[in-house]
Amino acid sequence: MTFLTNMTQHTAATVFTVVFLVIFGTTILSVAIRLIIYAKKVYLRRNEHTTITTNPSTPTNRAVANETLDTNSVEKLLEEVAPLQFSPEQLTGFTTNYVTKLGSGGFGAVYKGWLPNKVKIAVKVLRGDNLDERIKEQFMAEVGTIGRTHHINLVRLYGFCFEQELKALVFEYMKNGSLDRYLFDHEKHRTNVAALHEIAVGTAKGIKYLHEECENRIIHYDIKPENILLDANFTPKVADFGLARLLSRANTHITMTGMRGTPGYAAPEMWVPGAPITYKCDVYSFGIMLFEIVRRRRNFDERATESQQWFPTEALKRFVEGRLGEVMASLHGVQEWESMEKAERMCKVGLLCVQYRPQARPEMSMVVKMLEGEMEVTAPPTNAFQHFMGVEIEGRSSSTNPVTSGSSTR
Repeated sequence: MTFLTNMTQHTAATVFTVVFLVIFGTTILSVAIRLIIYAKKVYLRRNEHTTITTNPSTPTNRAVANETLDTNSVEKLLEEVAPLQFSPEQLTGFTTNYVTKLGSGGFGAVYKGWLPNKVKIAVKVLRGDNLDERIKEQFMAEVGTIGRTHHINLVRLYGFCFEQELKALVFEYMKNGSLDRYLFDHEKHRTNVAALHEIAVGTAKGIKYLHEECENRIIHYDIKPENILLDANFTPKVADFGLARLLSRANTHITMTGMRGTPGYAAPEMWVPGAPITYKCDVYSFGIMLFEIVRRRRNFDERATESQQWFPTEALKRFVEGRLGEVMASLHGVQEWESMEKAERMCKVGLLCVQYRPQARPEMSMVVKMLEGEMEVTAPPTNAFQHFMGVEIEGRSSSTNPVTSGSSTR
């Protein structure tokens, strides 16, 4: 009996051991297989795609294959690796040898194209000598800021090419072009105030995201209608980050030696060499643009009398006199009460944004709330512009007129 009991116990122990070893071996084998599959995927991704580098002059992997673009959506690829690296030959094919030009400027030219999966793109080709540091700086500014930043009101960067013979950026295609064409071509576009108000709100949300919701604050430095693009649904997208800079949350300002931005939109402190520059310079530029959105006219009119040449001063004067409504009533498209209210609100917010002293300008989160009616618009100060001409900015003298129009300084 004792012998049988011992045999039973021995058999049970053996069975338990065998079962344990089978389960343990199966688990180890499963883990090993998964590791092999993961390693293979990583290897394939590294050979099919390239991730963005902090120094584009450093050798990178092969460009993404056309076949990959055929079998996967751009959205899926961007979730895995963003932005993508394209070869010069691919961009030549995508644009059919750059046959359709969408626009041009000091940076170079933009061409229309299609990815192999029929997604429309805009290819921005940077113009300049291969060794031109400004070209490299602009390229790095675009990729380093917008490359990993995604928001409905920011233009989407799909990829880039940084080769000796070609430096280009590939963006999503914007069907309705830039805001300046939309605003100032009165014969082509006659949009109501409500639609313009939505464009203003969307643009403000995009700038708010750059300033307040990114890990590092992004200062755009060149907010103006030419750099706001409109998609097929007229959703505004902030674009052209060639002058942008990253600013850590620990730093309060940047000191620059040269002018940055576009005369007529650049904040007054931008005109003073060595002056401390904060993200509030974008708030000022947005305010200037807000007046142009309301009026559908440029803010500076050299044909007008001196006191009326710059619209913000005229708007402030009418506001102080309690006659701002008269200005709104004279605007094209402002007829019914609701449009009048939206236009007047945009005008008041614009006055707050373009104040001379940066610290007096509101945060973009406050701008969004005021434009959307979630926050009462505070009364603009009556002396908002008294320091504009030839006086000090944070202890530094300025003798340049910051309100005249002009082109970007890059």
